[in-house]
Amino acid sequence: MRKVWITLALTGIAFTAEARPLKDSDRYMCSWGAGTAAKAQELKLAGVSLYAARQKLQTYKFTKPWMRMMAMGITEQTYDSGSRIKPAAVREVFYGDCLKYRVAGR
Repeated sequence: MRKVWITLALTGIAFTAEARPLKDSDRYMCSWGAGTAAKAQELKLAGVSLYAARQKLQTYKFTKPWMRMMAMGITEQTYDSGSRIKPAAVREVFYGDCLKYRVAGR
């Protein structure tokens, strides 16, 4: 009986998590982050150093206060990765994983 209760509870949690739609702000953040990751990958593949990429980020005007630090983090993680995939693929993977993360967090 206890096993059935746990299964039902977990099933209920799974349905609850899937039933909630994402907010537009979540989609915007994931889209923006995916673009930032793609740009960082493009710079990396072009042979631009991490230092130069950081300096370039400092010149950008960001619309939200959290964007500058998030862009720095995304850029550093991109440079730390040994990946050589195309920027378009980085954008797709980042966006998909970000949406999954946002849904799981709800």
